[in-house]
Amino acid sequence: MNDFSTTYIVQGALWTLVAFSVVTWVLIVVKAIQHIYVARRDRVFSRRFWSAPDLAAAAALQDAQPGPKARLAQAGFGALSGSAAGPGGAQVAAHDLEHSWDRQELLERHLRQQIQKERRSLESGLAVLASIGSTAPFVGLFGTVFGIIHALTAITHRASASIDVVAGPIGEALVATGIGIAVAVPAVLAYNFFLRRLKVVNAELDDYATDLINLTQRSDFRLVSLAPSARTPGGKAQSDTATGAKSGEKVFA
Repeated sequence: MNDFSTTYIVQGALWTLVAFSVVTWVLIVVKAIQHIYVARRDRVFSRRFWSAPDLAAAAALQDAQPGPKARLAQAGFGALSGSAAGPGGAQVAAHDLEHSWDRQELLERHLRQQIQKERRSLESGLAVLASIGSTAPFVGLFGTVFGIIHALTAITHRASASIDVVAGPIGEALVATGIGIAVAVPAVLAYNFFLRRLKVVNAELDDYATDLINLTQRSDFRLVSLAPSARTPGGKAQSDTATGAKSGEKVFA
């Protein structure tokens, strides 16, 4: 292998590492902005959701730019409003597989699917970071090997192994390994950080989905206005008859 081809191989490895570095930092910035946005939107929606007087009011909440929790709520409420189930979850009419579920199963199915969609969205780019973090050192080592080959070739041509002949080419070859490690470290750290954030967001969505199922279960999986129970001076709730609640209306304790 001549000096010309060896030089181009080393330069190709270095330019590949530069490209890896650019991609890594672009992904770090994009993913950081994404997670900041997700955390802020979820925090705002959670505050609005738990301040709603009933499920009907919560279902009516609209966000111009919904976050994961808002989209999860929309999926759940959409499943309930589009269901053709009767009282107690019995299916009234099921003309196809899409509507062959009772209300609870339909709700859980839509929530599970939406959580998977949100997870895939947050996972985007992580595979690239993991690949760069695992391959960058080897790309640098690849360039180092051919740089050393170039140095040995130079020694052979000059028939001398003096420090003046060896130091320059070998030093340049070792730079490739250093650059490979410098590219890999941020990629690995960013991957671990965003993977941790993904697990946290996914756990929060699971908890929110469980809360949503429990809330809708109290209203027989229907979006109804829930009249608050009146309280006596002693702190005990009055009966539905005393408060004027309609027969069959679900009321939160």
